[in-house]
Order: sequence, then C-alpha cells, then structure tokens
Amino acid sequence: MMKDFLALIKIGIINSNLITAFTGIWLALFYNDLRFFDNLDKVILTILGVWFVIAGSCALNNYIDRDIDGKMERTKSRPTVSGSFSPMFALTIGLLFVTLGELFLFQTTFTAGIIGAFGSFAYVILYSLWSKRKYTLNTVIGSFSGAVPPLIGWAAIDGNLHIVSWVLFTIMFLWQPPHFLALAMRRTEEYREVDVPMLPVVYGFDVTKRQIMIWIFCLLPLPIYLISLGIPFVILATVLNIIWIGLGIKGYRKQDDLKWATKMFVFSLNYLTILFVSMVIATLI
Repeated sequence: MMKDFLALIKIGIINSNLITAFTGIWLALFYNDLRFFDNLDKVILTILGVWFVIAGSCALNNYIDRDIDGKMERTKSRPTVSGSFSPMFALTIGLLFVTLGELFLFQTTFTAGIIGAFGSFAYVILYSLWSKRKYTLNTVIGSFSGAVPPLIGWAAIDGNLHIVSWVLFTIMFLWQPPHFLALAMRRTEEYREVDVPMLPVVYGFDVTKRQIMIWIFCLLPLPIYLISLGIPFVILATVLNIIWIGLGIKGYRKQDDLKWATKMFVFSLNYLTILFVSMVIATLI
C-alpha cells in the first residue's frame, strides 16, 4: 500500500523538487545574512508546504490521466490504473494535500503561498487539463510549475524576491524542455497511441532534437548572473552547460536517436542535482 501511495503522489518528482526548493531557502538566508537555525520554523513550514502541494498536484494529475495511463508502458502500473486506489481517493488526496500545503506556505509569507498556488494551478489546470492533450507546447507550459519550487523557497524567507531567485526560476524553466523532450523521444510510440501531441509525435525527432539543443544553449549565459556565489561555481556551472551541449552535438547526427535521447535525459538529471547542490556548497566555502 505504501508503495502505491508513493506512486500516487510521485515521490521521485517530490524529492527532486525539494532539492531546488531547499536551495531557494538556503540562498535566501545567505543573501539576507540570516541564520539557518534562527529561521528553522520557516524552513520546516516551507519544506512541508512544498511537499504537500507537489504531492497533491501529482495525485490530481494521476486522477486526470487515469484514462490514458493504462495504455502507456511507463504509467500502466500507477495505482489509479491498477485499482489499488479509487479515482475518488486520488481526487480527495490531491485536493486535501494541496490545501494543507498552501496552509503551511501562507504561514511563511503571502508571496510563497501565492507562488505555490500558481505552481499547482499551472500543473493541474494549464498542463494536465488543458494543454497536454492539445498542444505540442504542453512541455513548455508545464515548465512553469516545475520552475517555482526554488522561487517558493526564496519567497518563504524573503518575499521581495531578489534577482537571484528569478535566475533560479529561469534555470529550472529552461532545464525542463530538454529533459522532458528527451523523455518524450524515448516514449514517442506510447504518446502516439494515446493521442498526446508531444513534439516528437507531431514533428518528428529532427525537430525535437533541434529544440532540445536550443533550450540547452539558452542555459549557457545564466551562470554569470550568479557570480556572487563565486568564480568556482560559475566555472562549474559553465562546464556543466558545455558538457551537456557537447554531449548533444557529439551524437546529433551519428548516433541512434533513442540512444541519444537516453544519454541526454540521464545527463539532465545529473546536471540538475550537481548544479543546485553546488550552489549550497558555494555559500559554505
């Protein structure tokens, strides 16, 4: 039952987003010259808030997509498909968790609560209900929700939102299209079968690969805006960007498309973790 419940709330997505949310919290404390333990109450409330809002939004996504999840290999074992949890249970948990998460976030700052609500709205309404089954831009629209966790984390400490917080948001926003488009390439036939107009389904691999590279190139200048974290961090972030670009260029024409997509997808996961963890480390050096 616990395994099914964790699948319902998509614990993997929660964990990755908590890393970026915590980075937002940590950097807000650093830039405002505040002590971590003096603000432990806000830190805990923010982590709980982000956890519940994302968990609830993911449960609602499972509720909405239960008709197509059973037809896709990647999602056919989800509890809303297998019958482990009823659709009404998923809907109830989703609404309850989002509400709880918002209550936690609004106890930090009003700004954090509003951003959290926008993130849930973007994922559940703008992405899951509206754009996912209609437009190839669904990946870009969904990126707004995935980009807000570090912004929530920062806003919970400092509601004025320093420019650095928006750089974190931009990094997350630009990172998601190449990440999810690479995944979509690997699952193209599954998306085609359920009539979800992902970019590789509608326009093919060549256009998708070109779009992936464009989004990655857009990440290249962003580290310079975080120079206040130190030259070593800027160098590391730039090297990560160059490696990702180089990996894409190396196999762009020569490699099997699915093999290329897999390498790009795997590197994107490592890229995100290393980048955000290094931001925290940079403040400790």
